[in-house]
Amino acid sequence: MTQRRTLLALPFLAFAARGAAAQAPPLVGASFSILGDLVRQVAGDRVTLRVTAGPGVDAHHFEPRPSDALALRGAALLVRNGLGFDPWFDRLARAAAEGPPVPVVTATDGITPRGMEAHHDHDHGGAGRRTQHSVGPRRVPDPHAWQDVALAQHYVRNITEGLARVQPGAAEAHRAAAAACLQRLQALDAWIRAQIATVPTERRKVLTTHDAFGYFGAAYGVTFLAAQGVSAEAEPSAAAIARLIRQVRAENITAVFLEGQGNQSALERLAREAGVAPRGRLHADALSPADGPAPSYEAMMRHNVTLMVNGMRGAA
Repeated sequence: MTQRRTLLALPFLAFAARGAAAQAPPLVGASFSILGDLVRQVAGDRVTLRVTAGPGVDAHHFEPRPSDALALRGAALLVRNGLGFDPWFDRLARAAAEGPPVPVVTATDGITPRGMEAHHDHDHGGAGRRTQHSVGPRRVPDPHAWQDVALAQHYVRNITEGLARVQPGAAEAHRAAAAACLQRLQALDAWIRAQIATVPTERRKVLTTHDAFGYFGAAYGVTFLAAQGVSAEAEPSAAAIARLIRQVRAENITAVFLEGQGNQSALERLAREAGVAPRGRLHADALSPADGPAPSYEAMMRHNVTLMVNGMRGAA
């Protein structure tokens, strides 16, 4: 009798398992940690989120593994930055697709990018567009648009519409969460402006490892100098280092910072020879792990601004 009851229960269990699978949150993939946090702010637990280049990982030079493609199999939506920042994610998307191409949101769609000079071989141009060390500077799109909080709000809107298209039943919930997120980002933008306003205009100069803060500088009135170019792995010339040392000394620049990822040797050498000490570590291209100072986009911006303002003032 017990065996008969078990057999009768099997079809019901199989149906229940199929029902549970049908109700499972859709899989959404994000290329790197900052995008992943913005997706999480909008979608919460209504999606299963997988971030490929996670906290503390340099997305500029990320080398995906076959397991990264497998982790995105069956994704309903993929979210990338674009502007040449994460071309490796396009390759992952193709490798992960089991049938038709997976829908992709490019967070920077609709943004008019800044231009920036690229002096060295790096991955921002994507496959087939690398420059050689001998060809000198060229203009490339600056991909770091999230450094302007108004443009991060644009990211949120693009992400929200992408989620609503692939998960229409949750579209209203996504849009409500996005509205709350946008309010927080508006408050963050106002806070940044108030903090920068406490620094005299002539002191608003910051030296960092690589050229990742152009949008921040344009939005908030801060001049950024970089020991390296767009890539934290690029090697600056001796002439460029000497020029920056002279400028740091002449202008008494005290806001000198390492960054969370990449090679720091050029900036450390520059700071030593200019007679200044780095005042901390900024997070430019990736969040920190959960127990660090920048586990979310908002926390990252508050951490960076607090360090910058103290550094520009010359405070300890």
